[in-house]
Amino acid sequence: MAGIAVLHTKNLVFKNWKFNWIPRRTVAIYTQGQSPEPRIREYFYYIDHEGMLFLDDAKMKNFTSCFKEKKFLKFFFSRLRVNATQRYEMFPYMSPCGRERNYIRCDDTPIVFTEHLKKDAGGRADHVLTYAHGGPDLSIPFQPHKLYMHPKTGRVYHPAWPQVGGIGLVRSKLAIELSQNFVFTSEEKPPTHFRWDDTELKLEHEWIKDCEKFILNSKL
Repeated sequence: MAGIAVLHTKNLVFKNWKFNWIPRRTVAIYTQGQSPEPRIREYFYYIDHEGMLFLDDAKMKNFTSCFKEKKFLKFFFSRLRVNATQRYEMFPYMSPCGRERNYIRCDDTPIVFTEHLKKDAGGRADHVLTYAHGGPDLSIPFQPHKLYMHPKTGRVYHPAWPQVGGIGLVRSKLAIELSQNFVFTSEEKPPTHFRWDDTELKLEHEWIKDCEKFILNSKL
């Protein structure tokens, strides 16, 4: 599909108890499946804050139009990394696949943790966070002591792996579920502890220093 993609993002600002939407506009020109070099194809994707993957120029972005095939999602996200090609900088990530370059932009982080699962592995219970609606095949160990609530946006994050910036967003539904276990010492400050297995874990946030630059909405 050929076309001029007009990319709009909206950041929610909390000010004087009112929500003000500030639109930001970036324009990129591309053709899905274009071939800038012989035998090379380029495609463009978008990941929303709920972790759903779409073709970037899809007119409707909802559960009906997102990619759902588990094998494709596993293949796509296993190759996801920071875009270091200096092409299409408005697409900060990519998932190369042979002769295909799949460029990716996102609402926040490309990894969005969508579900908390408890699974039995060899007779012991392992807690994992799944991402991209991929089920157990797309999951990492849950580290409750490293959950991070952004002080400006209230969004919750969890460590990911270095190739994707080291950080992933916790989707809102799961964040609300987990937030019931946060312990606050002040209404104006982020939580300091997390209740887990009858224990109050002190939240460790040192890891965020190297990752916050990958949070799209960190400068709200």
